Amino acid sequence: MRVLQLAMLAIAVMMAPITSVLAHSLEEVDQDLRDREKYFQAVDSEAPGFTLQDAGGRTVSLSGLRGKVVVLNFVYTNCSDVCPLHAERIAELQTMINQTPMKAMVEFVTITTDPKRDTGPVLSDYGEAHGLDPVNWEFLTVATDQPEDSTRKIAEAYGLKFTEGEEGMQMHGIVTHVIDQDGRLLARFHGLQFEPVNLVVFVNALTNSTQKPHGHQQPSFWDKLKGAF
Repeated sequence: MRVLQLAMLAIAVMMAPITSVLAHSLEEVDQDLRDREKYFQAVDSEAPGFTLQDAGGRTVSLSGLRGKVVVLNFVYTNCSDVCPLHAERIAELQTMINQTPMKAMVEFVTITTDPKRDTGPVLSDYGEAHGLDPVNWEFLTVATDQPEDSTRKIAEAYGLKFTEGEEGMQMHGIVTHVIDQDGRLLARFHGLQFEPVNLVVFVNALTNSTQKPHGHQQPSFWDKLKGAF
């Protein structure tokens, strides 16, 4: 059943006429994910702000991304275990989203917690190596006038602790954050075992969040998706 569900969504996100099937109210999707996805955590708080720079030295701030859904994660390129896997999960999510009209509505942001090593060329190479599309993905680091630990403090503001160890390695958790168009942190997807489908559905609900709530009982997301075939 799990393979069937993933295959069905893969087809749906690749076909524009089916995109409307994904549309569902945020409240319904939120409740569905609470029941279905054990690695999903609903949140509702102001997302901690940041102003950093990308690989080319351009200033990027969270406030400047207002109007878009932001999918945010933290890694460092010298990490040899979970960070590459996290980057590949983000690339997988980006591929799914970018095959739908959501592409223009979503920005993927990765922040390094090791600015000392992760210079502009390193950031650019990392994205290319892990299949991330710069059309709506940015890898951010500190500006020249910012303290080296600035991004680790930003990670802490998001509830993550990156603790420096020997030989530049850092102990840390893995979380993918979802921030809405108004700069509010609405979800955390913990670890790497969550279903990519579930995050895509949540993001889709945010991009359709201006829809009026349904006044009567509606079939579940999966019932609607199955009914499309």
